[in-house]
Amino acid sequence: MDTQTVKSARTTLRRAPLATAATALTLALALTACGGESLEESGSGSDTDTGSDSTDTDGGDSLVIGSADFTEATITAELYAQILADAGFDTEVQTVRGRELYAPALESGEINIVPEYLATTAEYFNRDENGPDAEPVASSDPEATREALIELVEPRGLTVLDYGDAVNQNAFAVSEQFAEEHGLETLTDLGESGLAVRLAAGEDCVERPFCQPGLERVYDIDITEVDPKGVGTAQTKQSIQNRTNELALVTTTDGTLADFGLVLLEDDQNLQQADNILPVLNTETAENQEVVDILNELTSTLTTDDLVELNRQVDAERVRAVDAAREYLVDKGLIDG
Repeated sequence: MDTQTVKSARTTLRRAPLATAATALTLALALTACGGESLEESGSGSDTDTGSDSTDTDGGDSLVIGSADFTEATITAELYAQILADAGFDTEVQTVRGRELYAPALESGEINIVPEYLATTAEYFNRDENGPDAEPVASSDPEATREALIELVEPRGLTVLDYGDAVNQNAFAVSEQFAEEHGLETLTDLGESGLAVRLAAGEDCVERPFCQPGLERVYDIDITEVDPKGVGTAQTKQSIQNRTNELALVTTTDGTLADFGLVLLEDDQNLQQADNILPVLNTETAENQEVVDILNELTSTLTTDDLVELNRQVDAERVRAVDAAREYLVDKGLIDG
């Protein structure tokens, strides 16, 4: 999408502090639930709460980066905040639990930028616009999904930037030993093997189109039971490790799979939707050409493997998200050391 109303670099970025948005943010910070996201809308599956750090350079108006309350969202928000701060912008990270709360704040300008997931975001705005039974607009095609998202959010005063290779999708894992014993590399391999498997997943997997029904329809996988241990939880992964179950629902950016001896089976027939990571901006308060260029450069650099490693550092090694993000940006030459 062509950038609209390009402003000069380092201009004062206006904010629209509305009482309703401020109230929403206050309520969001008081909540302890994760915003009621569905199986397909969950993040990294981590329960880690890293908190958030902010960077303030000149004490002027800040670019507020919105972050959902899970590990990967905190990391990506820090990446955005730090790379923009290095370019001279004042930035701060605001953690908000639930898209239902931070999306309105993004529209109002109380939040200026959010790192988002392409397909999940498109379906959120699709349902918000067209009702809970709206025909899906997202697919496994990232470009078509992005075009659908643009049509939905441009009238709301939001700008969708480029997506990159980094993608956090639902994924299915088996133990390394199980994969080796049966010659499995893809979900097609598992279906063609004829093996009956027990699946550790969220309790709603039995009805979600990208979980049990999708595995059976697209891959002809014989699922005998769904063990409701959650999406990518330690219990789910341990159940594969101890052979209680054979297949686990995780995510493509899970940083701890190797710790449990698990490997992903490739979604080679594209069952999952295109949840590539990309920035969504409030057009009036954040669509500065320099901001756009900086974030597009970061997006084009970040990969799924990068996110796996960043998540691993925070979840497994207990590195602070702010420190993991800074080290990554320095190593990639995106900010000065």
